[in-house]
This record gives sequence, C-alpha cells and structure tokens, in this order.
Amino acid sequence: MDHYDSGELAVTSTPLITDTTILDDDDEVVAMIKELLEQRIRPAVQDDGGDIRYVYFDEHSGIVTVKLAGSCVGCPSSSVTLKNGVENMLMHYIPEVTAVHATEDTESGDNTDSAVKVEQTKKKTLSYEERLAAAGIPFSD
Repeated sequence: MDHYDSGELAVTSTPLITDTTILDDDDEVVAMIKELLEQRIRPAVQDDGGDIRYVYFDEHSGIVTVKLAGSCVGCPSSSVTLKNGVENMLMHYIPEVTAVHATEDTESGDNTDSAVKVEQTKKKTLSYEERLAAAGIPFSD
C-alpha cells in the first residue's frame, strides 16, 4: 500500500539497478557473489531488520567487501553473522573468495565519491595473514 500511496509507477521501461544487479562487465565470480547475496544472504539478514550490500571484490586477494546497514550497524552479533554466515556461505560456493570484510553504513552525510570510498576500503582491508605479519606473529599454511 505504501508504494501505491507514493505515486511512483508500478512498472517502468528501465530496469532498477541495485548493488546486486549483474552488469555486463561483471566477471563470473562477481556475478556469483551478487547472486548469492541477493538470493540467499540478504533475505536472512533483512529478516532481522538489517541489510547487506555488495561493495567490491578484490580478485587478487579474494576479499569481498560488503556494507552493513539497518540494524546491523553497531550490532554486536553482526561480526558473528558476517564470519559464520556470509563468509562461510560465499567461501563454500565460490572457491575464489578467501574472506569477507564489512564497512558499516553511517549516516554522517559524507559526500565523498563512492569510487574513492571503495578505494579507501581496499586500502584499509588487510587479510588475516597481513594482520598476523603486522603483529609479528609467524604464519604458515
């Protein structure tokens, strides 16, 4: 009923582009990530009042960056959901994925260009091995 009251068209001639829309220039891995997020992960997260959005996949490190929104922001369980739910599912179905990192959706009014934000996220994101090395802990497979 809310959509009807908004006055927006029910059907448009152009498709709605979202974060999980599979684009022509997406490779197979990114398309699979977006499909899993849209079909399996997002509905479960939305059932609890949150949301998860695809941001970026680094093909060299295998790290998927997502953005948490809604009730996931600041929730102590979001890190458990991210590791035990999202990361495990993506790594199970897509062998190229090695980790999932999240940024939280903040309502700070920051008008930084989204491409700049993705680049900043890539710089901040360290793999497990890189964090161990930074702490001076030896790592071996």
